[in-house]
Amino acid sequence: MTSFALIGAAGYVAPRHMRAIRDVGCELKVALDPQDSVGIIDSYFPDARFFVEFERFDRHIDKLRRSGEKIDFISICSPNYLHDAHTRFALRADADVICEKPLVLNPWNLDGLVETAERTGRRVNTILQLRLHPAIQALRERVAANHNHIHDLDLTYITSRGRWYHVSWKGDDGKAGGIATNIGIHFFDMLTYVFGPVKSSTLHLRTPQRAAGYLELAQARIRWFLSIASEDLPPSRRPGQSTWRSIRLDGEEFEFSDGFTDLHTESYRAILAGQGYGIEECRPSIELASALRNAPIEWTIGERHPFVHKGMT
Repeated sequence: MTSFALIGAAGYVAPRHMRAIRDVGCELKVALDPQDSVGIIDSYFPDARFFVEFERFDRHIDKLRRSGEKIDFISICSPNYLHDAHTRFALRADADVICEKPLVLNPWNLDGLVETAERTGRRVNTILQLRLHPAIQALRERVAANHNHIHDLDLTYITSRGRWYHVSWKGDDGKAGGIATNIGIHFFDMLTYVFGPVKSSTLHLRTPQRAAGYLELAQARIRWFLSIASEDLPPSRRPGQSTWRSIRLDGEEFEFSDGFTDLHTESYRAILAGQGYGIEECRPSIELASALRNAPIEWTIGERHPFVHKGMT
């Protein structure tokens, strides 16, 4: 049976990975997190060894390797700024890697991972689950079939977060990368996957709670808005609904609200079949998110593609 270790067991996304490991018929043998509030493990792998100190986790991984029971995959769900180091550790531990987004915060760090992967002979896989969404796959086929057409697209993604967010590592741009990275990286990957490489980018807004801008891709002109502010949620949402996704493509709403439940499991199935997304596949979105983190904010009244949203007033 394929065996897994997990780095980062107490966070928001870790249960999706635990469920995926279980659902594809594999075993989680060992997990690490500095926080010990990880009772969720009991729902999936109650016999997994658990460590709160990296050094003891490292020693246990090495013990398994030397005893002939080495870990096949190490899944990484730690804070964004640690993904790079934890990926390198996993490769040196002679394991393949499944890393949550973003694989790294800065594109130049990808080069070091490429070199380490080549030297160790192991593979780095990253979770780009929107690529597996049936509606996104259908959209990509539609765009490819009409490759001379330039689409107009408005993307709005609002996922409200409480005050805890800004106190946690997620509110620290040096650790999370800011809204465009922490919240937007999957969408930037999806957009470049569907509409091609970036031709130009303008940043209109960047605050701790919101980011907005204008993108020109090979086959699309895109106005985008990201927010974690609850007051930006539209009045038309369902009671208790804390997330709003909207894509308007050439003036028509593109529906993909459902179908997210099993995308991590489908990602794991693809990885185990040797069809995962590697380092180079995530490079375009990381380059874009990194550029947005450092870009000057430009706003010209009356420009061709202004972005107007109540969160900017």
